[in-house]
Amino acid sequence: MRRREPAITKKENNAPPPLAIEAIAGRIVLLRGQRVMLDADLAALYGISTGRFNEAVRRNLARFPGDFMFPLTNQDLAALRSQIASLKAGRGQHRKYPPYAFTEHGAIMAATVLNSPRATEVSVYVVRAFVRLREIVATNEELAAKLEALERSTEALALRHDTLAANTRAQLRQVFDAIRELMSPVEPKRRPIGFITPEK
Repeated sequence: MRRREPAITKKENNAPPPLAIEAIAGRIVLLRGQRVMLDADLAALYGISTGRFNEAVRRNLARFPGDFMFPLTNQDLAALRSQIASLKAGRGQHRKYPPYAFTEHGAIMAATVLNSPRATEVSVYVVRAFVRLREIVATNEELAAKLEALERSTEALALRHDTLAANTRAQLRQVFDAIRELMSPVEPKRRPIGFITPEK
């Protein structure tokens, strides 16, 4: 006798695909010295319109102190344009309210305000993306500190023994500068918009 396979319920069929942490991390920007996500990006991740997202946030403003969320100023928008190449100057000019930036805690609080299964699931990925960025920054800071210590000890050794020739010191400085350049984050190559013909 053949066993019947359980029927797929509507809920299981409409489950959102797992999100890539790197894709979410790509939406995190640096504003006012903090890593934040914009309201439009969070709304897209949580599967609702930006207007509905901001409406839910405004109904629960007591849950969003200044260190969770803040409205963007013109200076913030100018800083964003330097980080996001596709952000146009006129974009969002007809919005009733200014765009909001949400810190990690604000993004989590927004998920609790929305109280939907998708928001709950996505908030886990958002937290993982923020944590991943913190780990990357910590690793780079640790490497920079070690490189600085190595450079200082090399300079001290050169001064003490005066055995290193001037060109050797210059070469060591070039090596240190090259390592620093490799440690700085590389801007991801953006895919061009439109039809792309294959290269032959």
